[in-house]
Amino acid sequence: MMVGRLREALQQSLAPANLDIRDDSAAHAGHAGAREGAHLAITIVAEGFSGRSLIERHRMVYEAAAPLLAQGIHALQIHALTPAEAAARSSQRSS
Repeated sequence: MMVGRLREALQQSLAPANLDIRDDSAAHAGHAGAREGAHLAITIVAEGFSGRSLIERHRMVYEAAAPLLAQGIHALQIHALTPAEAAARSSQRSS
């Protein structure tokens, strides 16, 4: 449920070319933060990240996700890439 809501928020705000959201909550079961909400990892590829620093990209993601952070997301791991960076990463992996 939280993954779907986050996906919708990010798609509306950032129009990503690619968006992968992984729920890592089960891996954190038993520690205090696990009771406070989901542990999510996202990889997002968006043209809007072009020319922006890593900090600016993370701020953009956090701004889009802000309403959800107080409603059930405890931790958010972000990999924010431009389409060119994603393509370069993909070609490095296939080499």
